[in-house]
Order: sequence, then structure tokens, then C-alpha cells
Amino acid sequence: APPERQERLRELRALSREHAPGATEGLKWNSPAYWTDTILFVFSGHAKHCNVVFTPSTLDAFRTEFGGFELGAGSVKIPYDVAVPGEILGRMIDFRTREWDERGVTWR
Repeated sequence: APPERQERLRELRALSREHAPGATEGLKWNSPAYWTDTILFVFSGHAKHCNVVFTPSTLDAFRTEFGGFELGAGSVKIPYDVAVPGEILGRMIDFRTREWDERGVTWR
């Protein structure tokens, strides 16, 4: 990633490792991904924003907390000029991990 995006991606990586310490970290579709027996979540950097992608059910559980952020079926678009909503994303990672561990919700 270009230097101006690297700091944001490092921030997302640190958050991911903090909240999913038992997950394997690697690349899926050329993007950082975290998984156990299924993919838990993925994030990616783009020209003007980064995306954090969960299962639709995970995003639905937190959808009302995202105010002005653009949301997709399972994704949160975070512009580089806006602070990472770390507290919410951390809770989403925790939720997604439990969603898999307790209910077996797979990646798509």
C-alpha cells in the first residue's frame, strides 16, 4: 500500500490482532484476512477509503451504530480522513468470533 495508507492499515491490523488473537492472519483475495475454521473478517485499502468486511449478520447487529458511514451487505467503508471507529469494530470482531464459535455461522 502507498505510505499514506499504511498507517490506517496498521491500525486495523492491530485492532484485528487484539480482538481475534487466536485467528490465523493471512491474505484472502489479496487482502488481510482473519480466520479459524472459517473466515471471520477481511479488510482492504482503496484510494479514498478502507473497507472492513464481516458477515451480513454481524453488520446487521451493529448497523445502527454507524451514523454517517457508508455500509454494504457486510462492509463498512471508512474514509481515510475519518477516525477508525475502533470501539465498534472491536465489538464486531468479538461478535463475529462468537457467532462462529457458538452458532457456526460461516463466511457467506
